[in-house]
Amino acid sequence: MRGMTTKTLCLTLGDCNGLGPELVCRHFALPATPDRGAADLSGADIPEPSASAANGARNDQPGRVVMIGLEKSLAHYLERFGARPFSTRIADPAEICAAPPGVYLYEPPALADVALEPGKPTPDGGRCAGVSMEAAISMLQAGQAHGLLTCPLNKAMLHAGGFDFPGHTEFLAERLGVGRDGVCMHLGGPKLRVSLVTTHPRLRDVPDLITKERVLLCLRLTWKHVRSLGLSEPIAVCGLNPHAGESGRIGEKEIAVIGPAVLEAREEGIPVVGPVPGDTAFYFAAQGCYSAVLAMYHDQGLAPLKLLHFSEAVNVTLGLPHPRTSPDHGTGYDLVGTGRACLDSFE
Repeated sequence: MRGMTTKTLCLTLGDCNGLGPELVCRHFALPATPDRGAADLSGADIPEPSASAANGARNDQPGRVVMIGLEKSLAHYLERFGARPFSTRIADPAEICAAPPGVYLYEPPALADVALEPGKPTPDGGRCAGVSMEAAISMLQAGQAHGLLTCPLNKAMLHAGGFDFPGHTEFLAERLGVGRDGVCMHLGGPKLRVSLVTTHPRLRDVPDLITKERVLLCLRLTWKHVRSLGLSEPIAVCGLNPHAGESGRIGEKEIAVIGPAVLEAREEGIPVVGPVPGDTAFYFAAQGCYSAVLAMYHDQGLAPLKLLHFSEAVNVTLGLPHPRTSPDHGTGYDLVGTGRACLDSFE
């Protein structure tokens, strides 16, 4: 990174048949409108691209964005929107180090034979997402990029495409040398921020995955993150069982594991409240009482988050050596090409 003054962001297009390529094109190629989530894609009422988009970069683009993925997926939506190309293709990621600010496209050679089928889950779509991720990781490791934004993939299609990972979080953790136990999945919106002790296991497996060490790691990473946002309120830690176990009457995980982790975190100087019943923690967090909530499993934390911030929450992987974010939604095959998918989370 020595000598680089312009920051570079990798942007993987994700599943080429999902929403990623459409959202990217709508963001860069079409002018901003009061409601970015309801563009008319019929063709007749699409506004003219802005001058900045026609020149290959938006006026508000301060650094370099390297899109990684299937070029024809972008071309499909440029034609659909009647918009001009907004990026410059590069043949080698190393070219970006000497490039001026702007929007660039790198298509890994392994994607040359990928079939584009917008709106359909296919193994090719999963392969496209996985190959693009590997290219982005290589750029980060080589010092050619500073951070990563990932567009959605479909986990089943990722597997079918030859990549044995539950999702982006685990993929990045292993490829970047941190390991799955070294990261924490975090999602944030304007009012509510949530970290997860476990990510995507079956519900029956969750109790065995909740350990004192795991809770402590997530608390440390979450506290570091919220402090970077300028927040100082305590972190609320949810119990696993209803009513946080009611002092052991309906569960002992709170006494044996979660409580001791909370006490040790306090000894380290981290302001923590808990274990708190999951059915009350989020109400008080949304009122500003907590800087974040640490939930024990996926739906415990993300159901209330998406109730409040369905179209605007952002996924952040805590613990990686590079910043990584993604929109808080999936491939949305049923919305592809309709223009109804909201841009807020991506933007």
